[in-house]
Amino acid sequence: MIPLLLIGGGGHCRSCIEVIESQKEYKIAGIVLPNTGNPEPILGYPVLGIDEELEKLLLKIPYAIVTVGQIRNPDIRIRLFEKLKKNDAKLPIIIASTAYCSKHALVGYGSIVMHGAQVNTSARIGENCIINSQALVEHDVHIDHHCHIATGARINGGAQIGMGSFVGSGSIIREGVKVGSRVIIGTGQVILRDVPEGKVVK
Repeated sequence: MIPLLLIGGGGHCRSCIEVIESQKEYKIAGIVLPNTGNPEPILGYPVLGIDEELEKLLLKIPYAIVTVGQIRNPDIRIRLFEKLKKNDAKLPIIIASTAYCSKHALVGYGSIVMHGAQVNTSARIGENCIINSQALVEHDVHIDHHCHIATGARINGGAQIGMGSFVGSGSIIREGVKVGSRVIIGTGQVILRDVPEGKVVK
């Protein structure tokens, strides 16, 4: 299996660890944090260093994925992802063993499809995205880079989600709806019309 660095060590990181363990293509080499202090291992995996040491760590372990979560805005995930790209990191696509991803769908580098999620035919998912547990991405959906589709969300056929947007748990996006960039859609919302860039729906 291929050694893999995880960038970020919070709750989302722990969920990512379970997904990575399930798919048995990558083995977790360790975790990189903003600052270490006196770090304890995370689910048994060591903390190897801090963000400032990332360039050096990537020389030894070139595969890496961002494991910081995203709700209010995507800025931290974008910054870390761009830092990985700048340092020529290899950015895998992680798909849980319990997820379904159509062979006719496209998933971008650095994205993760988590347990029980479903990505159907002709869907397109950008780079550095989170498709969280039990989310549904239907046929012909386009999700731009750096988005988080939270647990149990339903993105119906042909809908579009703009760059850096967040769709909260259990929310439903009607077919064909266009959600602008950097939109936040709260938990359990039903979106029947287009949502402009930067809007918060709660």
